[in-house]
Amino acid sequence: MTSETPKEKTADPMPRLIIRVGLALALLLLVGAGTAFYYASRVSSEARKAASGGATVVTITDKTCDPNELTVPAGRTSFQIVNRSDRAVEWEILDGVMVVEERENIAPGFSQTLNARLEPGEYQITCGLLSNPRGKLVVTPSATASADAARPQLTAFIGALAEYKLFLAAGTNDLVQAAGDLADAVKSGNLDEARRLYEPARAAYARIAPVSEIFSDLDTAIDARADYFEKREADPAFGGLHRIEYGLFAQNSTEGLAPVADKLVADVATLQGRIHDMRIPPEKMIGGAASLINRFAVAGPDQDEDRYAHTDLDSFFADLVGVRKIVDLMRPVAQKANGDLMAAIDKDFVAIGETMDAHRQGDAFIAYDRLSTSDKAVLKKQAAQLAADLNKLRDSLGLS
Repeated sequence: MTSETPKEKTADPMPRLIIRVGLALALLLLVGAGTAFYYASRVSSEARKAASGGATVVTITDKTCDPNELTVPAGRTSFQIVNRSDRAVEWEILDGVMVVEERENIAPGFSQTLNARLEPGEYQITCGLLSNPRGKLVVTPSATASADAARPQLTAFIGALAEYKLFLAAGTNDLVQAAGDLADAVKSGNLDEARRLYEPARAAYARIAPVSEIFSDLDTAIDARADYFEKREADPAFGGLHRIEYGLFAQNSTEGLAPVADKLVADVATLQGRIHDMRIPPEKMIGGAASLINRFAVAGPDQDEDRYAHTDLDSFFADLVGVRKIVDLMRPVAQKANGDLMAAIDKDFVAIGETMDAHRQGDAFIAYDRLSTSDKAVLKKQAAQLAADLNKLRDSLGLS
């Protein structure tokens, strides 16, 4: 008999082929889905941007921003801020404690456009309430930004900046004194005296408020309104001048205000200590002035600054004093850049001054809640015109 060596048994290649084909198809499906998702997201983002006239849309909800992380090229960028929460909100771009740009008093269901010229870097953004987590804005280098960087040399503004530092130093000295007097009255339990001293302290801060974006952390502590805190007046983080105002004029009491007053005194002392080394860019002087006046112009019926004391006109007059100081300091440079615009701004001040004078009562102004709706509308329209012209001035000086 012939012995046969058994043949080695070979595996059927078909199952392996089927598995490989299946894996390849699955991979293609995953890649295709990922690609489709990428392009769908991109198309959606581009569609939203196109629908908003080229602006980057940011939607604010009760707890966050959508999106809360953004990447834009350096240079000029427009943002459309949409408020989908149930209260008025603000949106800010922050570089450390300094506010780069902001929009305030965005009413529920409404939107505002913010235009900014941004340098490359990483910034933070506020998303509604001040207690909410902050978002992130990444600004990448671009050729447009390099071409857009041409602006007047800082040397043109040296005189104005030096004079303004002196104005700020004197202003913070006044604020320290006024806050101390207010705190003493509060802690003594003298309600009438504390009420009398509230507005001098508020006005002292208002005169330096045009550049409050540079010290946003202290601005929040000293002058933030209840709207921007989750529990409004009941929120433990709500402090400063308006918390004292609420206690004195809404609760008709000094009870519980002593710690608030002590912290206010400490915060204004911290601000006083910062002034000497504070860097104040000229664009923050003019841009902050425009933003401050615009805040008054766009405030809705329930968004008054001094809503408990109704001293809004006195505070707004102090705002105007601080803004006028900036305009006058910038005049030598601005007059050469755009004399017609400077004449228009001077007329804006005259018009607002005449309207304010009609509401004077002795050395102060009548309570803001005594103004008619039409009177308020006239004043807000004039404020909006001044804010618009101040923004034009910033543009004409190449500082926007």
